[in-house]
Amino acid sequence: MHAASRRDAMLGGLAFAAAILAGAGEAFSRPSFPEWVNAFRARALARGVSARTYERVMAGLQPDTSVYALDRAQPEFNEELWQYLNRRVSEWRVRAGREAARTHAALLSRIEHDFGVDRYVMLGLWGMESAFGEVVENMNHMRPVLPALAALAWGEPRRRRYWEQELLNALVIVERGWAEPEQMIGSWAGAMGHTQWMPEVWLSMGVDYDRDGRVSPFGRPNDALAGTARYLVKRGNYQRGQAWGLEVRLPAGFKTHLADGATWRPIEAWRRLGVSPAKGGEFPPLGVRARLWLPVEGGPAFLLGQNFFAVRSYNPSFNYTLAIVHLGDRIRGEGDFVQKFPGSERALTLAEIQEVQRRLTALGFDTGGTDGRVGRETMRAVRAFQRKAGLSRTDGYAGLEVLHRLRQGP
Repeated sequence: MHAASRRDAMLGGLAFAAAILAGAGEAFSRPSFPEWVNAFRARALARGVSARTYERVMAGLQPDTSVYALDRAQPEFNEELWQYLNRRVSEWRVRAGREAARTHAALLSRIEHDFGVDRYVMLGLWGMESAFGEVVENMNHMRPVLPALAALAWGEPRRRRYWEQELLNALVIVERGWAEPEQMIGSWAGAMGHTQWMPEVWLSMGVDYDRDGRVSPFGRPNDALAGTARYLVKRGNYQRGQAWGLEVRLPAGFKTHLADGATWRPIEAWRRLGVSPAKGGEFPPLGVRARLWLPVEGGPAFLLGQNFFAVRSYNPSFNYTLAIVHLGDRIRGEGDFVQKFPGSERALTLAEIQEVQRRLTALGFDTGGTDGRVGRETMRAVRAFQRKAGLSRTDGYAGLEVLHRLRQGP
């Protein structure tokens, strides 16, 4: 998903909540939705949307006002970084990623040739955004985008301009014939397809890579992956032939304030400070400079090249970016980090997660399935079980403690 869209969605949620709490007049003085649709028509026509398309899409459309609660919602679970990585760089995702690498080898080779983006970076991002396409049209996770964007453009008071622009972008997509309104399924904020494009990204970065006359993030992954590779190059300054970075070992007595993740230094300067590859050998190609990042005191440290930040341009979270590149490396065949996070434990295997899900389901906790993928339903079920069983942690994390307690029986 476009980094700005995630950031705007988060800021929009805070602003909307503040408006409600303060009783801001704008939130309550808006016109009726039909009046707003009629007034917005001129904006759409000025953008190049035909009157026929506007009427076809907007006449009779009902705003999805449930997005307001989603916009205001705070994160439901607070995960430590090792938990975040264990859940996302799971055995299921690694296996599915290796199968996707085999199935789409020719496509990934073509993308590497045309855009220079490493196939395993692409696989990591694809796996994070949609589980390799598994959730693209799953209505348990996705919803019609146009009613959601229309509701936000009409009724979200502080970021209205942003949502209006994304609604206009979505209407232009329909006008171009790239999608029918009912085909535009995505998140509450409007992100769609294999790599969760916002409408602006679809329009600006999309590539008709399968040469069918339209750009689409749905269906075959060709357009989605090629457009995302283009995004990483154009907006993230991805560098062909360079690694994202690597785990490094810090010498005894190292001044950890230097590992701020923000300061660029030449690779040779890091060498002089005693920074070395955690797995031995030489540094991979990182360009002439890199940043050092120590996410957690006592945990693994990482030397980050430009391509880490190219991936981060897709979402401004360091943890999200680390999960993507680590997942890509694991799909490639590399192992886990050498240095463990303080207090961490190994991730459950696929079979163990499925066992947790089966045992929880048998006890009446709804996990949303027993496929070995830990989504919000499984996390809610785990947390409910933790509370009922009186466990010390009620964080929703499906780990060893939960597995052992479930095996003890009711």
